Amino acid sequence: MNKFVVGVDLGGTKIYTALADSGGRLAAELMVPTGAREGPEAVIGRIAETVSRVMKEACVGPGAVEAIGIGSPGPLDPATGVVYNSPNLRGWFNVPLRDRLREATGISVFLDNDANLAALGEYYFGAGRGSVNMLYVTVSTGIGAGIIINGSIYRGAGGGAGEVGHMVLSPGGPLCGCGRKGCLESLASGTAMAERAAELVSAGLGKAILREAGDDPGQLTAASVARAAGAGDPEAAGIISGAGTYLGMGMANLINVLNPDRLIMGGGALEAGSLFWDSMSRELAARALGPALGDVTVVKSGLGGKSGLMGAVALALEACGERLPHK
Repeated sequence: MNKFVVGVDLGGTKIYTALADSGGRLAAELMVPTGAREGPEAVIGRIAETVSRVMKEACVGPGAVEAIGIGSPGPLDPATGVVYNSPNLRGWFNVPLRDRLREATGISVFLDNDANLAALGEYYFGAGRGSVNMLYVTVSTGIGAGIIINGSIYRGAGGGAGEVGHMVLSPGGPLCGCGRKGCLESLASGTAMAERAAELVSAGLGKAILREAGDDPGQLTAASVARAAGAGDPEAAGIISGAGTYLGMGMANLINVLNPDRLIMGGGALEAGSLFWDSMSRELAARALGPALGDVTVVKSGLGGKSGLMGAVALALEACGERLPHK
């Protein structure tokens, strides 16, 4: 009998679920809204429903599915399967996601942080193939990372490794969501770019950016800034260039400390365009130590929005004892 697993990428706005064979090839996939406001029990029920639907679509019975891998926003404990407190999932405090989903599906479940699994997905199926020591950094609403050292996910003493968005680069800088000032996330994320735009608008500036938001200050986003920059607006270009510079500074710090052979960048904020990438690359090259810079290849994600999903598939396959190729 063929061996199958299910991968689930759980996010604040969507649940992305797929059935895969023992080689990681997808046989069926499904994306539905998370409905996070309904609380954990409703969301877990919806996850179980997506598992059932992908199995039905691929005509695979319950006995043929050996494991479910699921990536969730943290903080969480992979060993116990408990999500401690996820800001993007309302009411999620000490939720035993692994056990609840196992009860709902009758299938063994394995849980890990979403950034860790995005790194694992790239490592086996995307831009990380052939690497040994790899970093995956996602830049979107926030900034997080998955770290792979000698072919294994590095989770840290308590499972909290990879919070690179909270390295402080500008003491006394903008207030971060974590409550501290000057974190990388408060300087270079998509949220940070939107906040810089809002500051300009509140000062009577940033008119081109505001037009891209439909003249509604409440609709200012990183995408508004990127569109204005693409149209030649210097204020928007300054915001993107500044964010890219801070991102490059942070990436140089990571390269100097961890000496990876591959740095993979993902996340929606990279859609801000070449100005963001170029300013990041210049600052990284200026600040990374020569030998470490020579060892690393910096690339964009090879899987895009599927990084987390494929990492969840890989987690389930590893749990089943499958040896995935890594070339």
